[in-house]
Amino acid sequence: MAAVNTVPSYTPSLWVRVCHAVPRLDLSMQMRDNIFVPESWEYQQTLLVLSSLSAIALVISLLVVLSFLIHYCCCHRGDRGEGSEEEEEDEDGSTGHGYSGKKGRGICCVTWVAVAAVTLCCVAIGIGFYGNSEANDGMYQLTSSLLTANYTLASIDLLISDTISGLQLSVSGPLTSMEELFSGSKPFLVSTRNCRRLSENVVNLLSSISLAWSSVDTGLGNDSRISGASIIPLTPVPPSVAPTVVPTSSLLPNPFSPGWAANTLMVNEDYRWLSYVLLLLLDLIVCLFILLGLAKQARWLLILMTVLAWLALFLSWGSLGLETATVVALSDFCSDPNTFILNSTQFNTGTSSDVMDYYLTCSRRMSSPFQQMLTQSQRALSNIHTHLSSLERNALPQFPKAEKSLREVQQILNSTEGNFHQLVALLNCRGLNKDYIDSLKGLCYDGMEGLLYLSLYSFLSALAFTAILCSLPGAWRSFPSESEEYDDSDSESEDPFTSHQARRQASSGSQRGATAPFYNYPGAGWTPPFSSAPPLPTPNVSSNGNPGYESLPLTDRQSPPPSYSPSMLTGYGGNQSHPSHSRNLYSR
Repeated sequence: MAAVNTVPSYTPSLWVRVCHAVPRLDLSMQMRDNIFVPESWEYQQTLLVLSSLSAIALVISLLVVLSFLIHYCCCHRGDRGEGSEEEEEDEDGSTGHGYSGKKGRGICCVTWVAVAAVTLCCVAIGIGFYGNSEANDGMYQLTSSLLTANYTLASIDLLISDTISGLQLSVSGPLTSMEELFSGSKPFLVSTRNCRRLSENVVNLLSSISLAWSSVDTGLGNDSRISGASIIPLTPVPPSVAPTVVPTSSLLPNPFSPGWAANTLMVNEDYRWLSYVLLLLLDLIVCLFILLGLAKQARWLLILMTVLAWLALFLSWGSLGLETATVVALSDFCSDPNTFILNSTQFNTGTSSDVMDYYLTCSRRMSSPFQQMLTQSQRALSNIHTHLSSLERNALPQFPKAEKSLREVQQILNSTEGNFHQLVALLNCRGLNKDYIDSLKGLCYDGMEGLLYLSLYSFLSALAFTAILCSLPGAWRSFPSESEEYDDSDSESEDPFTSHQARRQASSGSQRGATAPFYNYPGAGWTPPFSSAPPLPTPNVSSNGNPGYESLPLTDRQSPPPSYSPSMLTGYGGNQSHPSHSRNLYSR
């Protein structure tokens, strides 16, 4: 039984208490209280100071990146002369196509720093997606609770308006006809007038129960006795649709409306969620294409991604500033939300503090502020029912014409009693307090957690993009220059049997300005393969006296002319006298 009567409660989370304990400074660097007063200029100054910390961090990041750019552009330019000799020594000591010297180690280090920074950025993006989802879930729970509370308030207003309209109809219609019929019988006439008086009392009592959160002054009839009632005849709708319309006169309606708040929050949350998704996708595209540019060594791609990385760096630090101010302000609100709502004029306008405190706390020790009015209305309805039963027993046998009017009054009374029982259940604090607690949990638990994860994402992504911008110039130096690419393309057309060491010596010789012409090799001249009689090369004498080429190094030997088939010799050199001689010479 105790579990059924348990009232849900809200306690601030650990993160709310930690963020609420952050010291506050205004623009004059004086300590301020951490009480949530958003309309106060002193409180707004504390938020500006906290958000300005991200601007300071942005300036530090720019200085770090600028220092690295100066280091790569100026320092390495003066070391090119000395670096060329070191590169030669490194190439002589290296094997294959790798790097083993000081330059190779530096290039490898810079490349791995860039890869590590991109990996950190990807981790931050994953944290950002999770935080964005958590914040969206919290806002969804908040708006759903507000819509449910607005549905309850609209149902209360509808029941009150239906009850008042029914009693007004009974007073102006059937009861008036019964008074005319019972004008000759004083006891029956007194009972009928008592029913009218009690109905008017119930109307006045129910008019004072109307909640100002979703009520607007509207007239329900020409009767002066109920013209001052603040009743809004709303038709209840499912909680997924807010029955209120955003007012055009002011940004925030007065009094506060949960439906208006839910509509406004849903629109703003859609834009916030979409903005973060686009920012996360931008960071992801930049990280992936930076990896692709490093792998493919595409300069144009790295230039484009560097520009986008600068944009992402500014957006990361800017979003961190907004998230910091929002987290601190939200922690101040969530630490003591009841006090802010009770002291805010936007929430308690038209509603007494006792009513607000009853629905916000819903304590067992507190009685409903509507209890006395509901009791009086219940007694009045019971007395009306008693008078109508007496008239049905005693007056109908004498006045059969009054039966129709009496039945109409009884039907209205039965409908009024049914609405009244529903009204008593809805006016209980449990329903609205549950919606209030659910909204606080969605905002202060899930919403707060999501904002903290988004703050962590912004911080990590800002650090990652700072490291990326610092390491990209070093990675740029590891890319082969245009001359090196040209040498590589020429080396593909060289003799495949030339050793790698000979190629390296030839390339080093070309760098020193001693490159021989392309077809200028030592020894006798060489004629194209389709000449009529290629000249004989100058043979070197081997140990046995026979001419040969064994003593020549491979790099100094000239390429022999290709051999020809008989058909080719017939077509190209049939009328010449030396093709057989040359073929026999090179067939050894």
